[in-house]
Amino acid sequence: MGKVTATRTPLFFQSKLLCISVLYLFTTLFLAFYRSVSPTTCLFRSSPSDPIQSPLFYYPSSYGEHKYAITTHRHSCSSPVFFSDYGMVVGEIHNLCTNSSAFLPALRYLQGKADTFGGNFETQKRFSYFNYSNDEIKVPCGFLKEFPVSDSDRIAMESCNGVVVASAIFNDHDKIRQPVGLGSQTLVDTCFFMFIDDITLQGLYEHKLIPQNSPDYKVGVWRIVKVFSEKLYENPAMNGVIPKYLVHRLFPNSKFSIWIDAKLQLMVDPLLLIHSLVVSKDADMAISKHPYYVHTMEEAMATARWKKWSDIDGLSQQMETYCKNGLKPWTTDKLPYTTDVPDSALILRKHGLGSNLFSCLLFNELEGFNPRDQLGFAFVRDKMNPKLKLNMFEVEVFEKIVVEYRHNLKKTGNVKAVSSGGGVSKKTKRERSHGHLVLTDSGCQNYLLKMWGESHS
Repeated sequence: MGKVTATRTPLFFQSKLLCISVLYLFTTLFLAFYRSVSPTTCLFRSSPSDPIQSPLFYYPSSYGEHKYAITTHRHSCSSPVFFSDYGMVVGEIHNLCTNSSAFLPALRYLQGKADTFGGNFETQKRFSYFNYSNDEIKVPCGFLKEFPVSDSDRIAMESCNGVVVASAIFNDHDKIRQPVGLGSQTLVDTCFFMFIDDITLQGLYEHKLIPQNSPDYKVGVWRIVKVFSEKLYENPAMNGVIPKYLVHRLFPNSKFSIWIDAKLQLMVDPLLLIHSLVVSKDADMAISKHPYYVHTMEEAMATARWKKWSDIDGLSQQMETYCKNGLKPWTTDKLPYTTDVPDSALILRKHGLGSNLFSCLLFNELEGFNPRDQLGFAFVRDKMNPKLKLNMFEVEVFEKIVVEYRHNLKKTGNVKAVSSGGGVSKKTKRERSHGHLVLTDSGCQNYLLKMWGESHS
C-alpha cells in the first residue's frame, strides 16, 4: 500500500489574527489611496452622475477668488442633508418646469410710474397688501421705474425658463466665484446671472477677466449683467436687494431660483439643492436659520451695536413700527417656523404665489426702512396671508452646501450714511455716542420682557 501524504497548511494562514491584520492593512491602504486621488477627498460620497470635472474658468493669480475663506471646521464628508439620484432629480424638475399649473395662481402686480423703483409707499399702505384674499389684487412689487440693463441682457433674462441662480456685486464688494459639483445636465437646465455696477465692471477690466469691447460678458458659468445703478438707488446695498428679492420678476419665465450672496461659493449642484430643500419639502421657500439669533430684536440690537446700518434712529423707528403692529418674539406658538431670524445669504424659491408675495412684501419694507432684510423677515412672514410654506434648514446644512468668504478689503474714505430711499442721512448724536436702540413704545417693551423671559426660562 502507498503512503498517504498530508497536505500541510502554510504557516501564514494558520494564524487567524495574522490574516485579519493583513486584510485590515491592505483595506486601509486601499481606502487611503482612494481618498488621495478622489476629487472630493470623501469615501463613496454621492454626487451627480457624470459631473463636470474640468475648471469652469481660469482666473489670473492677481484676482484672488479663493482668498479669505471662513472655515467652519465641519468634516467635509459628513452630510446633514440628503440628495436624491441626480438623473431622477433632473427629470422631476424638468417635468415641474413644463407644468405651468404647478405655479398657479399667478400674482398680479401694480403697474405705473413713481420716483423710486418700488414706489416708497407709506407704512399703512404697504401693510394693506399683507392680506392677499383676492386674486384680483395688484400688489406693488418694484418696477415702477425701468430696471436699467441692456436689451440683450433683458432678452436673456426673459429666456430663462427653468432654474435661475442669481447673485450681485455692487461697489466691487466681492469676487466672482464659480460653483462646484455641477452635473453634466445642469448647465443646460440652469441659468447663472451675476448683476454688477460700473465700479465692479472696472475691477473686472483691470484683472482682464472680460474684454472691454464685448457687448455681452461672461465669466465661467456666470452671465455678467451690468446695471446702470445711478438710475436706481444711491445705496449699493439697496440696489442689491432688487435681484435678491425680485428675482421672480427679473426672470418672469423661470420656475425656481437660488439667490446666493457673492461672498458665498456654491458647493452642491443647484438642481440637487432645489429638489432636496424645496421640492421634496413641498416648500415655497428654503432659507437657513441664523447661527446665533432667534428673535428679530436680537438682530436689530446687533445691527445697531456693530453699525451694520448707521441710521440708529431709523432702526428704532422701524422696530417700534413693527411692535405697534403686532411683532412678537419667537415662541413655540410660531411653529412650524423654528426661528424669526434667517441667514439670508442663500435663498431657494419656487416661483409660486406664496414665495412671490412674500418677496414683494419684504422688498417694500426694505425700501420703506433699510436694506437689512433680516429685520423685516419675521414681521412679513407672520403677518402675510396666505401663509408662507417655509423650510428653515439647520446651519449645518448651510455650511455643507456653501463656502463663505470675507468681503473685499476696502480703503476707508469719505463714506456717507445712505438712507434706503437713496438720500444722504446725517449722523445723529445718538449713533455717534453709543449705537444702541432706544425703544420707548410699550409694544417693544413688552416684546423685550417676553424675549428675555423666554431666554432665561
